[in-house]
Amino acid sequence: MSLPHYSLSKNCTIMKNKKMTVLCLAMLIGIAVNAQNSHVILRGGVNLANVSTTDKGGIDDAKMLTSFQVGVIGDLNITSFLALQPGIIFTGKGTKSQSGNEGDANYFRATSNPYYVEVPVNLVFKTPTGPGKFFIGAGPYIAMGIAGKNKVDGRIAGVDFHSEENIKWSNDDPTTLNQEEGSGFGIMKRFDYGLNGTIGVEASRLVISANYGLGLAKLQSGSGGSGDDNNNKHRELSLTLGFKL
Repeated sequence: MSLPHYSLSKNCTIMKNKKMTVLCLAMLIGIAVNAQNSHVILRGGVNLANVSTTDKGGIDDAKMLTSFQVGVIGDLNITSFLALQPGIIFTGKGTKSQSGNEGDANYFRATSNPYYVEVPVNLVFKTPTGPGKFFIGAGPYIAMGIAGKNKVDGRIAGVDFHSEENIKWSNDDPTTLNQEEGSGFGIMKRFDYGLNGTIGVEASRLVISANYGLGLAKLQSGSGGSGDDNNNKHRELSLTLGFKL
């Protein structure tokens, strides 16, 4: 007799979560509509991506991968010196590794270049006066992997080889916090999350910024709580140029 009661409670919880999500979206839309001197910023730039290799988040600079990003950022001015900046960005991350040089008899180079749809939300402080404003801010981000490739080139005993394949993603349901659906060897976790910071200058229409993404989710598929693969998390420095609409 307790099973129907449990299902009803679960359904009520789901309905409450949906209502809360709709309410939050409505509040954000309301802020966007009512905020004075607010803008939409079209932004693009270069990513210098890497993956951490130690428990303390250390990286190997030689493994840095150059990629790109493009997206839309909202600039919702709360006061003359404070703004909320949510956004949606298509961004490339990843890393590369290499052993030997291209002219060697034995040579190896591999790149992993996943692409994500990322949603950052930054709280930004701006200098209140002047023709150009300096700004600095930070906030969380969430991201979902949607594409990407793994490439391998090399030479063994003078014989060249090459392979290229699409990145395989787990079919993870983010609402099941202690379970990862579709996990397996050679598969990447689909969902990433972390913290990001931004610093830059803005004029009447132009925005120049440097941004850093500190990933907090491990990349390898599987829900184990320990192991060397927990060291592998996204790190991303980006230099971007934006135009206010």
